Amino acid sequence: MELEDLKVVADALRRDSLISTSAAESGHATSCLSCAEIMSALFFHQMNYDVKNPDNPDNDEFVMSKGHAAPILYSALSRAGCIKDNLKDLRKLKSNLEGHPMPNSLKWVKVATGSLGQGLSVGVGMALAAKLSGRKYLTYVLLGDGEIAEGSVYEALEFAKKYSITNLCAIVDCNRLGQSGESIEGHNTEAYKRRFEAFGWRTVSVDGHNIAQIINAISSFRSSRQDRPLAIIAKTIKGKGVSFLENQEGWHGKALDKKGLKAALKEISNKKFPKFSITKPEMVQPEITKPERVEVNAYFRKGRSVATREAYGKSLAKIASKDMKIIAIDGDVSNSTKSEEVRKVRPHQFLNAFIAEQNMIGVALGLSIKGFNPFASTFSAFLSRAFDQIRMASISHPRNNITICGSHSGVSIGSDGASQMGLEDISLFRTLPKSTIFYPSDASSTQKIVEMCASKIRGIKYIRTTRPETPVIYDEKEKFEVGKFKVVKESNKDTGVIIGAGITLHEAIKSQKELKSKGINVAVVDLYCIKPLDFKKLSEFIEGHGRRALVVEDHHPEGGIGEMIRSNIDNRNLTIESLSVKEVPHSGSMEELMKKYGIDSKSITDKIAEMVR
Repeated sequence: MELEDLKVVADALRRDSLISTSAAESGHATSCLSCAEIMSALFFHQMNYDVKNPDNPDNDEFVMSKGHAAPILYSALSRAGCIKDNLKDLRKLKSNLEGHPMPNSLKWVKVATGSLGQGLSVGVGMALAAKLSGRKYLTYVLLGDGEIAEGSVYEALEFAKKYSITNLCAIVDCNRLGQSGESIEGHNTEAYKRRFEAFGWRTVSVDGHNIAQIINAISSFRSSRQDRPLAIIAKTIKGKGVSFLENQEGWHGKALDKKGLKAALKEISNKKFPKFSITKPEMVQPEITKPERVEVNAYFRKGRSVATREAYGKSLAKIASKDMKIIAIDGDVSNSTKSEEVRKVRPHQFLNAFIAEQNMIGVALGLSIKGFNPFASTFSAFLSRAFDQIRMASISHPRNNITICGSHSGVSIGSDGASQMGLEDISLFRTLPKSTIFYPSDASSTQKIVEMCASKIRGIKYIRTTRPETPVIYDEKEKFEVGKFKVVKESNKDTGVIIGAGITLHEAIKSQKELKSKGINVAVVDLYCIKPLDFKKLSEFIEGHGRRALVVEDHHPEGGIGEMIRSNIDNRNLTIESLSVKEVPHSGSMEELMKKYGIDSKSITDKIAEMVR
């Protein structure tokens, strides 16, 4: 397509964006107008993709990081022949064209965006997947200048340079205006250029409304990629093409009324949409070289004491040694989470994201979108800073498939202190739609859970592991299923049930023995799967074993296991109480802390004795 034709395309995209947002009576029209030439150049000149198959593994990939510009993305997909949706149905309940891009609505949308500052990390993961799989597709990420204020962008920049991800192009739409005023650098494109260069990226500055300059910058990237990723800093005008919108504050997220739309459309060319053809990608048959087989011993003998974090690492390494799609990515604590076991046997299937947990999750999501099976790990306490990335990954259904491991959970880690103790993580993951949460108590169950996460469950999965060693109580033939629980101890004389998970299960077992010596019989349940959970079956079990239950957890009460069970079991015949960590914990030994915060075996024994009195 010639330059003049691409200008016609840009104006068509502008008109579509104005019309669709006005029909919806909401949306970010001016943010679309500023990037019309960029979208025209990308979708109708530079990108190679199969318009009939969004899942062609060789398609060039595009991430709309500035997700509020969704209307112009829908316009480009419609004009290219990828979708047939009515653009005037934007933001309607039964429409696929949501206010911000969502994968569960449109197959051409690979990742949910709109929480700004995250798209580049996902693009990094998608581009990295091409390198790992031997494919030639390129990945483009369109960012707004407002989101350049987000620290997660810089985490992505340093990671991309570190891993020489040269098949990645970031384009910054520098239109000067954010939502409430000027962006952090306004139209100072040199400031943005210096930032990208400081992180080792090659940069090119262009007039974002000059299609020739945009094409020259992208063409140089396609034809002669160097040893660095490319950033194109495009100076644009917000509201470009409509005189009363151009460079004006107060229009972010606002649609034109009928009168304003009519006036705006008079200013934008309405020439016939030119003929075009999209170049299909070259089909690549990657050379698959199977690495030398490595045997990993991940057998955990019953009766031994093994930390669940160690079992996680060894189990993951065993799977990775046989499956090249397994990728371990860690936040620079792999010798603690034990994901380093993967690096020892499959170094090319291990990535160090360093101390940048937000980018770690984004990269993992990008890898999963392209068919890899990433396992991301760090201390559970540090996942809270990446919660928005985890949240956005969870709504990127059905393309998300990430297992996240949070180690060093709870006060049981001991003397490191409160800043290192994950006591909120269960509540965070419980809020995510369609999430699966595991909290194994021994090495054997950990191994089975890692295997399930690798092969049987999709979506966002969370495995909570602990620092101290715990006895192996299950043999290798024991089965574990999603939504179920294990009965570890029971009798026909039980007057109550102790429900433990992870470290507290072992305290519950100790308490059960002590109570039995005092003539009090109780059952013990291992709640290895926190979400989903068969509450009906659990309720029936409690009712058949004394109608009393005590939940013991190394977690804050808010959003924890006890609160979850009480809010989901509606049975007035049952008494359900809980022990949890209700204060900001102090440094100390594991034994001291579990006693101080009332989740050790003595605390359990005393509470049960009080409940059955």
